[in-house]
Amino acid sequence: MNPSVAWETAADLVVVGGGIAGLTAARTAAARGLRVLTVSKGRSTDTATQYAQGGIAVVGPELEDSIESHVADTCVVGAGLCDEDAVRSIVSGGRAAITSLEAAGAQFDLAADGTVARTREGGHSVRRIVHAGGDATGAEVQRTLDASVPTVQFDTTALRVLTTHGEVVGLLVRGPRGVGVVHCPTVLLATGGLGQLFSCSTNPSGATADGIALALDAGARIADLEFVQFHPTVLFAAGSTGRRPLISEAVRGEGARLVDVTGRAFMAGVHPLGDLAPRDVVSRAIAELLHERGDDHVLLDARAVERVHERFPTVTASCLEAGIDPATDLIPVAPAAHYSCGGVATDTSGRTSVPGLLAAGEVARTGLHGANRLASNSLLEGLVVGERAAYVAAERVGRHGSISDVALPTYRRIDRAVLQRTMTAEVGVVRDATGLAAAQRVLAHCVVSEPPVDARAVEDAALTAAAEVIVLAANHRRESRGCHTRRDFPESAPAQRRSLHIERDPDGRLAIVNDDVMTGAR
Repeated sequence: MNPSVAWETAADLVVVGGGIAGLTAARTAAARGLRVLTVSKGRSTDTATQYAQGGIAVVGPELEDSIESHVADTCVVGAGLCDEDAVRSIVSGGRAAITSLEAAGAQFDLAADGTVARTREGGHSVRRIVHAGGDATGAEVQRTLDASVPTVQFDTTALRVLTTHGEVVGLLVRGPRGVGVVHCPTVLLATGGLGQLFSCSTNPSGATADGIALALDAGARIADLEFVQFHPTVLFAAGSTGRRPLISEAVRGEGARLVDVTGRAFMAGVHPLGDLAPRDVVSRAIAELLHERGDDHVLLDARAVERVHERFPTVTASCLEAGIDPATDLIPVAPAAHYSCGGVATDTSGRTSVPGLLAAGEVARTGLHGANRLASNSLLEGLVVGERAAYVAAERVGRHGSISDVALPTYRRIDRAVLQRTMTAEVGVVRDATGLAAAQRVLAHCVVSEPPVDARAVEDAALTAAAEVIVLAANHRRESRGCHTRRDFPESAPAQRRSLHIERDPDGRLAIVNDDVMTGAR
């Protein structure tokens, strides 16, 4: 064992992450008698789940709604890259997932007749979204799961998934007691997204692509990472960076309209659903409008929304803090990084290409989202796949392997401020070959740091790895599809209607691997 290792322990399952997917898995596995260790580099208030304003998409009792309707809406928004079987599998698990969450104490908003209230969001053909606290669904889910999983080892960073003969045998972490090894047959990555790659994001500060880097290092494949969904309506403030409050599209679902700075409703004629078009359509329309006019924001007119303060208390609080009253003022908004549609390639139970390594939630690519995420499918996916991952972990109990040596990783990284400026300017809502080439030049100048390094350096290395994957895939995908838009290739190409799988080759270089064809790049 490496002399840097200060402590060791053992578990049947180690969960990395404290949001909806990770805590659902931990809760389910513990109920089945597994020894579960849940580690999180932050606190429960640092998760993307905590900030989720949107609800949970789940088929309701309405006659016009059905599993097939939900599947159809998801696949349309996913722009041809959804795995329809995976979509159907996950959507079909929605009702049971909601029932389980309610049994754990979650309280969803009710209609006047006492049934669970439902609303509509972008891309949905019917009202099937359940909410809690108006626009605070994520906070209610986080509260419920925190109470269900009382023991989480906070301030603990995962450094490396340990494998022997290609199979998981443990996890290397660093926490308050120093560097430690957890002997385990199963590791679940539930680390969330990568929003901190960009200057402005709806994601918390800890959304630094940690799971992507861990999975690549362990030999797993990444798919569809070029599809970064930008939320079209994030509260704009000149010069602002970091996490920004989003203005839920449920506000548009209740009648708010997007207008440019002259008051023109610019979404008319862009898409049949108008202001409730899928997020990629709305973000692209805004980005192109800003590009043409030289503006830095558009406006959301929510003055016609009834009881807007009561219906959207979180949105209202964010607006009032910025000196804006949504009942009387137009709200300045602009697109910002929101959700990674791709991630670690998994099946609908979280299995990756590495035995014993699972992934669930935003870090995973199950095939549900395709090239663009349908609103409010993310919390649904976290619940359903998180629970299933626990069942997979139960099947692997007792498969402990030996750890002969522990090598601390080295870290290739770009300064975060430089990386964020580059990704925002060159790999944002709309891309082209010139910008992608500029990003590649920046990424070619990584600094290599030997351990020990501080927590920020570990995050910066993960962000750098994710940026390299995105730029490689975005450069290779010479078409526009879903939330990947190429200004130089504005049309979708039927021949490119396939996912790009990327892994590290034996020399540590990133390579696109599709069937028997491998295209390498740095």
